[in-house]
Order: sequence, then structure tokens, then C-alpha cells
Amino acid sequence: MDQKLLKKLLTDLQSGKTSVETAIARLRTLPYEDLGFASVDHHRAIRQGFPEVIFCEGKTRAQVIGIARGLLKKGGPLLATRVEPEIGRALTRLDRRAVYHELARVVVIERRKPTLYGDILIVTAGTSDIPVAEEARVTAEIMGSRTEVLYDVGVAGIHRLFSRHERLLKARALIVVAGMDGALPSVIGGLVDRPVIAVPTSRGYGASFGGLAALLTMLNSCAAGIGVVNIDNGFGAGCLAHRINVMGKD
Repeated sequence: MDQKLLKKLLTDLQSGKTSVETAIARLRTLPYEDLGFASVDHHRAIRQGFPEVIFCEGKTRAQVIGIARGLLKKGGPLLATRVEPEIGRALTRLDRRAVYHELARVVVIERRKPTLYGDILIVTAGTSDIPVAEEARVTAEIMGSRTEVLYDVGVAGIHRLFSRHERLLKARALIVVAGMDGALPSVIGGLVDRPVIAVPTSRGYGASFGGLAALLTMLNSCAAGIGVVNIDNGFGAGCLAHRINVMGKD
């Protein structure tokens, strides 16, 4: 944060030249930290309720560590996604509180445990979909949502889902992760009156086209109340489910 801007803002507040609402609006647009290879947005938590998340895929270890150090200086939590083992080990050496969720390919650093709120149910069609679901689960939890998982209940054995019907109805929001034909979100969407976030995965045989078949199935669902995120986007689903879950909390 620019210290001159902050000092002027505080002076204006104390003198009554600006209101608290105006000050918050100005804080939301203050500068970022320029690292040369990245512009670290330190005010994202003010605007969106959670700090900038590091998407590690395509970044070097030095770049990820540099961004992480910049974010950790501000004292908030850190979430890094699509983390390969080598970068995961480097991040865990950066802070003793770092946890590498290998299945989800996510690293979390929490300065304090968040108080979890609400109820997000994460459902997968098959065991192969669990890594994407775990990315969603870890994301929602570090942001402050309580989650529960229900794995391997796809349409190939639909009785596995129907026996948990009551649990589906209790959730404030549902994340449904499926590859292959991607039919599970439509089935669940027809059973509940809660928001359903559908996540297509790239799991499947050749004609699944790397998840495109599942994505198109979900986009063409005839069940009401379903939103769809991109292929394998567990992070996006977890973030969206959290925002739905905490609506009306305050």
C-alpha cells in the first residue's frame, strides 16, 4: 500500500473531509505490488473477501515463492492451486503452517483457523473425480464454509445417490463433480431446491474429448437451478459455493 496515500486518507477521515464509505471505496482501488513478473493485488480481500489466490500452473518455482512471500507479508491466509510436488515442497518450507493437499494439488497457509459456517455438500460421480472435488472442498473451507463430501454416487449405480436423498436436501449449496457423460448434476438438480454448481471433469474415454462432453451435457441440463463452471475448475466451484453459502450471514 502507498504510505502517502494511506496517510492522506487517514488525515481526511480524522478531519471529516471524507466519510468511512468513501475511504473504503478508495482503499479498494489502491495500487498493487509490482514484482516485475507479477502484480500482486493486496487489496483483493477488501473487494472480494479473500486474498489473491496463486494459480501455480505455468509459473516457475521462483515466481510462485516470490508471489507467496508478497502475499504473506500482509498477514492473511494463502491459497495456491495446481501445485506440483516440487513447488509444494518449496511452499511448505516457506512457512511451518503450510499444508500441501497432494490429491487436490493445493497448498494452504492459515494464520488462524477460520470459523466454518453453513453447509456445502460436494458430490462426485466417481472416484476419479475426487481430485477436482478436493480442490473445491479445500477452497471453500479456507474461505470459511463448512463442507461435507459424498463420493462415488454416479448414475451407473443411481441407488447409491437415492439412499442419501435426505442429506442432499439439507445442504445450502451443492457442488456436483462428474466426468464421462456428466449426467449427475442434472439428476441432483431435479431432486433439490438448492443451488447446484456443476463441475465437468476431464475424466473419460476418447469421445469425452477431455471433458467437453460432460461440459455440454451440464450446459444443456433440463433441471432448474444449475450453474456450470469450466472443466476441472474445482477452485471456481468452491469459491462460488462459498459465496452462495454465506449470503445473508450478516
